[in-house]
Amino acid sequence: MTSFSPPTETNRRKQTESDWRLFRRLLPYARRSKNLLLISVIFLIPLSVTGAVQPLIIGQAVSLIRQQPTWSILEGRSLSEGVSILSSLLLLTILVRLVFTIFQKFLEEKLGQSITAQIREDLFEHVTSLAVRFFDKTPVGRLITRLTNDVEALGLVFSSGAIGIVNDLFSMVVIAIFMFALQWQLALILVLMLFPVTSLIIYFQKEYRKANYKAREELSDLNSMLQENITGINIVQLFRRERFNGEMFRAVNQRYISEVNKTIFHDSAVSATLELVSFIAIAVMLWVGGLFVLQDTLNLGTLTAFIFYGQRLFNPLRQFADKFTMFQAGFTAVERVSEILDEPIEIRDSEEANLKLELGNLPQTSSGEIRFEHVWFAYKPDEYVLQDLHFTIRPGEKVALVGPTGAGKSSIIRLLCRLYEPTKGRILLDGIDIRDLPQAQLRRYMGVILQDGFLFAGDVKSNIALGEDYSLEAIQTSAQVTNVADFIEKLPQGYNTQLRERGTNLSGGQKQLLAFARAAIRNPSILVLDEATASLDVGTEALIQQALDRLLEERTAIIIAHRLSTIRNVDRILVLKRGQLVESGSHEQLLQENGLYASLYKLQMVTNSG
Repeated sequence: MTSFSPPTETNRRKQTESDWRLFRRLLPYARRSKNLLLISVIFLIPLSVTGAVQPLIIGQAVSLIRQQPTWSILEGRSLSEGVSILSSLLLLTILVRLVFTIFQKFLEEKLGQSITAQIREDLFEHVTSLAVRFFDKTPVGRLITRLTNDVEALGLVFSSGAIGIVNDLFSMVVIAIFMFALQWQLALILVLMLFPVTSLIIYFQKEYRKANYKAREELSDLNSMLQENITGINIVQLFRRERFNGEMFRAVNQRYISEVNKTIFHDSAVSATLELVSFIAIAVMLWVGGLFVLQDTLNLGTLTAFIFYGQRLFNPLRQFADKFTMFQAGFTAVERVSEILDEPIEIRDSEEANLKLELGNLPQTSSGEIRFEHVWFAYKPDEYVLQDLHFTIRPGEKVALVGPTGAGKSSIIRLLCRLYEPTKGRILLDGIDIRDLPQAQLRRYMGVILQDGFLFAGDVKSNIALGEDYSLEAIQTSAQVTNVADFIEKLPQGYNTQLRERGTNLSGGQKQLLAFARAAIRNPSILVLDEATASLDVGTEALIQQALDRLLEERTAIIIAHRLSTIRNVDRILVLKRGQLVESGSHEQLLQENGLYASLYKLQMVTNSG
């Protein structure tokens, strides 16, 4: 949990600089909607002026009743005529404020929603561009909180926050000008009372900011735990973890509530302080104003106007305090969202790759030659899972990667697909460093089928096409080539059958079948199979094997398989141990060498026969 130092002068200065830096991050979004922002600010002028005029009208009504009007339009008029004029003026100001308030509030909310949508889109685009390494260390629930709750909070900074604060400040300035023009001594009393209350508000808001940051961190933990338990509900129920996980969730929930209570306390302290100081200010003004009335240096109508001015002067300050709380919550959200936006995109297309893309110097297909040149890779610094890998896979060659669990087989695939960057060394495709190829083109050359096929919510055909512009005929052809057309056509609506999130209305084997069709439609030069047939039953695997034989023709293939009997016919087997290439050769050659591969193969044969 983040620790906070005492609010020293240095810390306050840093906090102010930080707030300004965070606010500047939002300015580009405001500029995109500058017309909305400008109109909203212009509407503040009639709102503030009419608000400042209303107490004067009420004060004149009191003066008129006491036969002491000060406005020339009321001189010589009867009480009923004067009251009618003042009532009409007051009604006019009310109508003006009503109309401008409706439009101004609408524009505020529209601006906030526009900025929120822009930030959410940029954040989503940035998150989906980050390397897989980032997601290895970041819980999904934490990301969801920042994409939803935090983005909504910072959107309020501009909608009800920024424009609202400008409105409050402008109203206070206009009211102060009217008060000083009317009676400077009483105006000075009210204005001077603003300074201590402003200091107290700033103090409480800083404390609120700290508590709010901690509360949002606890909310992220809460969402992470919730997401984890829902995703793993089968394990939770199978191992009777409901009560234990419930206690863990309750503990995190209580920590969140504790931090939220602190924010409520600081927010309430601001409201209570404002109420107290505003009552004191009005009481002092009444006492001093009463003395002026008794001395005939002030009429009762002016004093009445000042009573309303006192309330209206502190009302914007009270609203300002509420919006300041919103601002602090928004700045906390900006901090947390900025942490994501500041995450560097590790894997980018190089200038050479972009140039090739612009010039159109990229072939649509690859010959399929893959070369690892002294590749080292570590997920954590100095903890290498691959060490000095050096090998070449020739075009059209079928190569299997074999080795114990943790030997680095899947890491090789991730590096080849450029989901991670090598720590040292380089990987070449057709003699070109894959870092000098556009990522989209690199992955177009390859078809990857993983052990767990992931499906999105949507229909079957969209899960095969995955956003590409393939015709229904092309989708059906890919399904027929991979022997999965019969299975799809037996679904309730065939290719239009709607799949639930993660394809939960299909079996594991059926999901894997769709993964094969997904790879086939792209006609890749290189085919990567990572335990691709592990979740298939014997009958289905036989169908897929026929399809695989067709898919593998004239293609480079990399196959990861724990069942060594399924890779006997590949051209070459690379045997890995603790991230190092220890053996290489055909099935028969490796058995004759009687090394690691031979021992693994014999162990499996004994196990299967047993």
